[in-house]
Amino acid sequence: MARKRLTREESRDQTNQRLLEAAAHVIAKKGFAAASVEDIAAHAGYTRGAFYSNFKSKSDLFIALLSQDHQCVQQDLQKILDAPLSMADMQQQISQYYVQVYRDEKNFILWAEARVLALRDAKFRARLNAYCLEKRDDIASIIEQFYKLLGTEPPAPPKDLAFGTMALIDGMRFFNETIPKELPDEAAMRTLAVMFNATFFK
Repeated sequence: MARKRLTREESRDQTNQRLLEAAAHVIAKKGFAAASVEDIAAHAGYTRGAFYSNFKSKSDLFIALLSQDHQCVQQDLQKILDAPLSMADMQQQISQYYVQVYRDEKNFILWAEARVLALRDAKFRARLNAYCLEKRDDIASIIEQFYKLLGTEPPAPPKDLAFGTMALIDGMRFFNETIPKELPDEAAMRTLAVMFNATFFK
């Protein structure tokens, strides 16, 4: 059976996605500064020209990559909120999901690279900050929905709790990566579960 010929739009979307996947691999392995456009294009099986047909710059691609990861996280969390679960089941699934996010080593490295780049590149920092605030607002919205289902008020402003959630996961992951003997995976995940339960589910 002959393979269906892709439309121009489908071909462009495929190229775009392959470049994003290649960028995730190359940047996580080499770091943003050392990863060249040629490295990313070659890993995806394309030319430098194909790269610039889809993205204006390496920074533009990096923002798109972070945006894609964020959208996946929020879609998965929204599925939990929309499912007909008991409150106990919802609490367990939200806790488990954030443990899963914590264990996502590649995306942690990508976000860490983005923050380092933002310290030195004002233009990139402005884009990343806007994106991080959007992420904070999305998480805050989910926190608000959760407490409405509980029928109680959150223990702190949802936006503050959202920042705390982001910082907690990033901080635990940083120490797990840099001094793993002092904070192995099991200890880190157990601590995250305790802190989430104490903050959100008490």
